[in-house]
Amino acid sequence: MNTKNPNIYGVIMAGGKGTRFWPLSRKKHPKQLLNIIGDQSMLQITVDRLRKVDFIKDIFIVTNPELATKIKKEIKGINKDNVIIEPYGKNTTPSIALAAIKIKSIDKNAIMGIFPSDHFIIGHKSFSDSLRIGSELALNEKLLVTMGIIPKFAHTGYGYIQYDKKISYNEISFKVKTFAEKPMESAALRFIESGDFLWNSGMFIWKAKTFLKAMKQFLPEQYEIISQISEKINTSEYKSTLYEKWDNLKSESVDYSILEKAKNICVIKSDFNWSDLGSWNTLFEFLSKDKYKNIIKGDGLILKGSNNLIHSNNKFTALVGIENSIIINTDDATLVINRSYLEEMKNLLDNIKLNNREELL
Repeated sequence: MNTKNPNIYGVIMAGGKGTRFWPLSRKKHPKQLLNIIGDQSMLQITVDRLRKVDFIKDIFIVTNPELATKIKKEIKGINKDNVIIEPYGKNTTPSIALAAIKIKSIDKNAIMGIFPSDHFIIGHKSFSDSLRIGSELALNEKLLVTMGIIPKFAHTGYGYIQYDKKISYNEISFKVKTFAEKPMESAALRFIESGDFLWNSGMFIWKAKTFLKAMKQFLPEQYEIISQISEKINTSEYKSTLYEKWDNLKSESVDYSILEKAKNICVIKSDFNWSDLGSWNTLFEFLSKDKYKNIIKGDGLILKGSNNLIHSNNKFTALVGIENSIIINTDDATLVINRSYLEEMKNLLDNIKLNNREELL
């Protein structure tokens, strides 16, 4: 194992729509550009976190054309040429592949660290240590490395990774046995009791060429399209080729299309404090509450109610006798939803679209 930290190229995935944070999150200004937990956007927090890691050589952001201009204008600490534009979202595999061919054109032996744009992490040293260990494994063992989080409780909103305790690369890195989708509560409890499941953080570390090799093995047709785009990088034909070929790529999740099939995959057992802040409910769990377990962000008042979240910056919002609810006020829309019905957000947004109110999305 190298004693010197290998350099990593950080890749931030920032093309998502953040629909589960509607009505605050919109297509033109999604979750990753919102100041959800402080004075900075989630994307800026992510950039700043990576800039503090001394062995991250450079940082790239993958996003869509609609957000690229805003990101270049609003996000500090990023070279504008490092904003990689995908014509439109096709899930994680095409996005990561696009970043891989770009970074490989700069450094043929480059190690990539893949990070969502909107997660929250506390514990910089532990995060940096996990990245260092992951980069060493990616360099020396040619592994696809995923970062798992030691679960704090039986969360039903996260995917899980089961690892093989008998096959370890070091004291916190293990061969992956299987991936599990978001479980029912009974299954989540079994995962926790077994002691060999971790939360799936959606953060990955690997050599660009190791990832592309796996893509060639498991997705040969997709790999061929990406290779055709790769041949035109740094030429005048790159943009036209990208837009022409992108339509032919399938929308693929990297977990399902590559990681669940690969044999050379390991997970790092990480213990930093992490949240994907994936929904209003996850934010509710994360934020500090008053003695009645209420949260008020902005201007509001709650009487004879508990377990509520109000987010209302521009108007006073009062609740009386309301329990277990999320109330979000914006200039043109108000969401009132019981916390146990948050899985209905997609259905709600589909109905808004069906009612020809796309300006609200």
